[in-house]
Amino acid sequence: MEQLLYSIVGLVARLHNYILGLNNGYENSFTDKELHFIIIGAFGILLLFVLYPLFKYLANTGHIMVVTFLYVFTVMVVIAFAIEIGQGVTHTGAMEFDDIMYGIGGFLAMFAVFAVIRAIFHAIKRWVKRDDSDYYM
Repeated sequence: MEQLLYSIVGLVARLHNYILGLNNGYENSFTDKELHFIIIGAFGILLLFVLYPLFKYLANTGHIMVVTFLYVFTVMVVIAFAIEIGQGVTHTGAMEFDDIMYGIGGFLAMFAVFAVIRAIFHAIKRWVKRDDSDYYM
């Protein structure tokens, strides 16, 4: 996971340099803030166009828990990074990647327990419902 994140950071750095090169090569005078506005805005809209049909499909097929998990997982990753960055800025703790991994691991472990309990509950519910229909026949 750590290697994946470093790869993503490297990719973003190369992309950043490429965009700056285009900005300078075509003698555009976009500031760093204007480039962030344009690039992140465009990336966000592109992501919206990709994720909206996927989430709509999942919602229409009754997979609301999958949509919810993806959203909560994303928020938890952002919060974990924000806490570590905050610790680094305020010097209230050590800024360590392992803390992020353990935090996300804790969420995944607790979600796994929840998913098992939920699966058992739904299995019992289906079993009881099936038995009730057999009883009235």
